[in-house]
Parts: sequence; C-alpha cells; structure tokens
Amino acid sequence: MTINKALLALAMGLALAACSNQQQAEDSAADAATAATEAQQAADNAAATGDAPAADAAQASADAAAAAADAASTSADAASTAGTMSDADDAADAANKAEDSAEQAKDAAEEAAASADAKTNNDGK
Repeated sequence: MTINKALLALAMGLALAACSNQQQAEDSAADAATAATEAQQAADNAAATGDAPAADAAQASADAAAAAADAASTSADAASTAGTMSDADDAADAANKAEDSAEQAKDAAEEAAASADAKTNNDGK
C-alpha cells in the first residue's frame, strides 16, 4: 500500500510540474505578444513623425519583437505537448528567453521612436 501511495505522490508531483512548465511557457508567450504589440505601436508612432531613419529602426525592432513572440508561442506549444519533464522544462525556458528577447526589442523600438520625439508606451507623451 505504501508503494502505491508513493507512486501516486510521484505521479501527482510530475503532473504538477508539467502544468507549471506549461503555464510558465504560456505566460511568457502572452507577455512576448504584448511586447510585440507595444513595439509595433512605437514603430507606428515613429513613422508618423516623418523621421525615416528612426521609423526604420523602430520597425526593425518591432519586427524582431514579433519574431520573438512567435518563437515564444511555438515554445509554449512545445511545452504543452512535450513527452518528458525535461523537454517541457526546456521548452518553458525557451519561451522565457524569447519573451526576454521580445522585451528587449520593444525597448529598442521605443528608444528609436523617442529619438524622433514620437510618443512611446513609457513616457506619456
């Protein structure tokens, strides 16, 4: 009986960890998508100023943020379908790193927009 209880506890622990990895990956993908949206807003605002170099830089950063958001989404899908705990953990880590990349690209887009005196999400202009 105690072996059955131990196996049950182990199985529940693994299931909980798998859910945690999946949730972490989904959260990272959602945050990356938000960052990509904000980066595109900054690029659009930079374009509206007529400053072509700043607009080009902001758009390149917005495109990078969108690519990172796509990577985070793909990693979240991989975490939810992973066959092992290790694979799910790796996919969740990849989603988190993609989120970080999207955030950095968003910051770059906002800095490029700010260089053209465009409104950004972080300055209230």
